[in-house]
Amino acid sequence: MMFTVMFEDNDDKAEVRGRFMPAHLSFLEANAQTIRAAGPLVDVATRSPAGGLWLVDAADPAVVQALVEADPFWPTGLRRSVRILEWRRVFAEGRRF
Repeated sequence: MMFTVMFEDNDDKAEVRGRFMPAHLSFLEANAQTIRAAGPLVDVATRSPAGGLWLVDAADPAVVQALVEADPFWPTGLRRSVRILEWRRVFAEGRRF
């Protein structure tokens, strides 16, 4: 199944991002078979970091939750909230699925 993971960050922990980014990126690379895409979210009004989004291919939500908690960002307090949502592709690259 495909899941989206939406992260909202704590503004008061912004300094953590730079310090842990190399470890976070290495984690994403090590889990590339499961975390198919990942990237930051930016507030369009303020251009400030707003969190992140992952697309995860996993058997069930428990696998996704375990990945979230294994991310080096997780224990830092950077993440204010996390939403794990099942995603069903119905349209991509100009065609229906």
